[in-house]
Amino acid sequence: MMMNLFSSFDPSSNWNLSMNWMSSMIGLIILPSMFWIIPSRMNFLWIKMNLTLHKEFKILMGNNSKGSTIIFISIFSLILFNNFLGLYPYIFTSTSHLILTLTLALPLWLTFMLYGWINNTIHMFAHLVPQGTPSILMPFMVCIETISNIIRPGTLAVRLSANMIAGHLLMTLLGNTGHMMNIYLINILLILQLMLILLESAVSIIQSYVFAILSTLYSSETY
Repeated sequence: MMMNLFSSFDPSSNWNLSMNWMSSMIGLIILPSMFWIIPSRMNFLWIKMNLTLHKEFKILMGNNSKGSTIIFISIFSLILFNNFLGLYPYIFTSTSHLILTLTLALPLWLTFMLYGWINNTIHMFAHLVPQGTPSILMPFMVCIETISNIIRPGTLAVRLSANMIAGHLLMTLLGNTGHMMNIYLINILLILQLMLILLESAVSIIQSYVFAILSTLYSSETY
């Protein structure tokens, strides 16, 4: 029995086992097939998308990318696939939980910070005080920039999980009212649900792109 509205997002199954997290591994079964069969339109589309992301990430990272774009394209692909899986019925949306999003964001941010402060210490100190800041405001700007750097993994994780859970929650709220409606209102409800699914599909792509592009921007500040 569902005790509250958010219980439908709990990572548990009917056998009191957290097997729902296995949904993140379904891609290992489905995705490799496109690399072994005759290239299809879906394969060409995927390669074209990866090349476009590679060019864009390379521009943001400058001449210091050295193959690092592969990491961010992989993160984009992982988040995108899990976001789309969550749109299917009875499949657990792993990206709507901070456990997964923090697992992705925190190691990335920590690696960037360690690399930057160890190899480019002067450059990292220069980022704490924006150019043109008056001398009297420098101590405050250092505090503000330090706090903004510290909360970056949290903002990355919360942005992704909040956006993913918001649409699913709205669809759940509308779906639970279907049994109290007449036939005309149910038709309107179905149209609204279809529009919400289209919106969630767009959000799935946008949020995975935002996560990857912000990670790229954060990494470019450490060079």
